[in-house]
Amino acid sequence: MLSISLATFAQQVEYQAFIYTSDDLANDISAYSSEHTDRSIFSDMLGAGLDATKGITSGYVTSFLDMGINAIANLITRNKRNKAEWEKVVAAENICETHIQTVSEINDFYSNSSFDGAMDPKGMRFDGIGCLRKEGQDTAFYISCHIDRDKIYRIINHSKFELVLDTLIISPMHSGLPNSFPKHDFTYAERKDYALEMDVKLKSSWMNEIVQLQKDQELGSFSISIPVTQEMLTDNGFFRYVRNDNEQPRFNIVGESFIVPRSYMGYRDENDVFKNSWGTGEFKMEITIKETCDITDEFRDNWKADFNLRKKLQKKGNLLQTAWQTLSHQKWDEISKSWVITILKAPASVVAKEVSGAMGLKSQTQTASMAGQAVPSQVPAK
Repeated sequence: MLSISLATFAQQVEYQAFIYTSDDLANDISAYSSEHTDRSIFSDMLGAGLDATKGITSGYVTSFLDMGINAIANLITRNKRNKAEWEKVVAAENICETHIQTVSEINDFYSNSSFDGAMDPKGMRFDGIGCLRKEGQDTAFYISCHIDRDKIYRIINHSKFELVLDTLIISPMHSGLPNSFPKHDFTYAERKDYALEMDVKLKSSWMNEIVQLQKDQELGSFSISIPVTQEMLTDNGFFRYVRNDNEQPRFNIVGESFIVPRSYMGYRDENDVFKNSWGTGEFKMEITIKETCDITDEFRDNWKADFNLRKKLQKKGNLLQTAWQTLSHQKWDEISKSWVITILKAPASVVAKEVSGAMGLKSQTQTASMAGQAVPSQVPAK
């Protein structure tokens, strides 16, 4: 995985989003169907998912590299500061939002094509999502959610599924808060009411039997909100949660999604007989991770001391006038059988040649120069 050191300008943060697959889910659906319904399309589902793989190493991976820069939080570089502006800056620091999405569609919601219809769940291999945030080799944040096995009947009866939280590792002290420049650590002396929210959307595109294209249709969404108090943390500042088998989750995931419709792809067999078939399901995921907090009364009362400290730390020049660049890179990892998408956003002055080189890319400045094009003065970060 990409690892780049950029001196002390900003803290490097890497997110990885996993789309889990399972070879057990199709059999669970089949077993439930055999006990509760006589729908014929499930008669041959047992074992249909055996070709599907399971686990993070064979999932689809999205990586996000964030330099932790927040332009709003740099308002402190302006002249004639007052408490109202200090409040604005600190309020901006109390929100850190990260967007992770697949760059291209994923084509394997099901392990095999179907001869039974667009919503045939046979061979369903999608089994949930997860997200990991690392600091060096250490895990700073991890969340894992899988399809709720207690609600398999929803797939059978309604072509919908729900997710359940299985694992959570979280630490406010190792979060993206405060979202400040220069970056400093979260402390309960200055911040309170830490909470993490994660929103997930599943979208798909497909073609139906009458050659109508459905493009980027949202099939469902999920959200979870997790407040973390100081009392919940261990001595080293982490809250860890693992749901045991058959245990009700401590934190509920709100939402549901339809299973992915298969695209129609009729064909002629070796005897020139036309037959109907449907594909393996194309989809993409969008994940938003939002961390929020508030400031303590003591920190607000001592705002002048913090203001003066910020003035001492400010650098020459106005960072608000710095052009932003976004570098993205996607590749298929043959070893882990996964997509790896890396996105780097940072001020142009930070996107050095060694950064672009390590990503196997040229910076926008280099690319535009080679093409004889003007470099835009500002490229807003996504």
